Amino acid sequence: MSRHPDPSESSVRPPDSRRRARSSLVARRMGLRSNLEITTDPRRRLLGLLPSLFTLLNMMSGFLSVLMAITERPQFAAVLIGISVVLDITDGAVARLVRSVTPFGLQFDSLADLVSFGVAPAILAFTVLSGTDLSVAPLGLLASFLWLACAAIRLARFNVTIDPTADKRFFNGLPSPGAAGVLIASVFAFPAPETDSQRFIAVLIVAIPALLMISSIRYRSFRSLISPKSRRPYGLIMFTAALAVGFVLDPAITGCVVAYSYLAIPVLLPARLAIPTG
Repeated sequence: MSRHPDPSESSVRPPDSRRRARSSLVARRMGLRSNLEITTDPRRRLLGLLPSLFTLLNMMSGFLSVLMAITERPQFAAVLIGISVVLDITDGAVARLVRSVTPFGLQFDSLADLVSFGVAPAILAFTVLSGTDLSVAPLGLLASFLWLACAAIRLARFNVTIDPTADKRFFNGLPSPGAAGVLIASVFAFPAPETDSQRFIAVLIVAIPALLMISSIRYRSFRSLISPKSRRPYGLIMFTAALAVGFVLDPAITGCVVAYSYLAIPVLLPARLAIPTG
């Protein structure tokens, strides 16, 4: 005959053991390692801090972008958002390298991304669209809030729909760093809008990437596109060389071509037609 558990047994269980058990359960459900499991060794604890350091730098860069935007230095703000994109890619790569992908790291990364790819681009869009002309402030307010709302919805949806068995080569919806790339490229390629028609185009540049972030369109992971494991690396090498030449000759136009192509191709072509990476 099986013995029923005594409720008093759980009450005397050490708090650390209960916390460790909960963390392990969450980690297993998310397909991640528990952050408590990897911090028992002091050396692993130090290594586990590295991804969070890059995430913190990502957040700081986004915060500085906000300060640049509200002091009417949009190009500096755009550059800082671009730095956040690089740091966002780096923290994930470092986390996988040191085998420190944890539930805490995932949530911290999402909060940093909301600052760098939600709040910072939204404020940049508002200052570019409205400037100091209060008569057009409602237009900039609506477009910038749409961006912030869509970025928050996308990050929340990503966090609650993590599937360890899903195809890691694709995202559902435009990734927020990719959407921010469109805004960054546009700031450098186009002058600040002054007429009603220019403001309408600028609103579309903000609204379309924002709505694509919460769409169900499958976007190829940029990391998978540049994977060194590809069995046919020659196309990647040629593309990288062409990209380098383009940025040297005309960085603004080259940035627009890359950002707008990444945005448009999955909309125009089904995901199954994407070129395999090997």
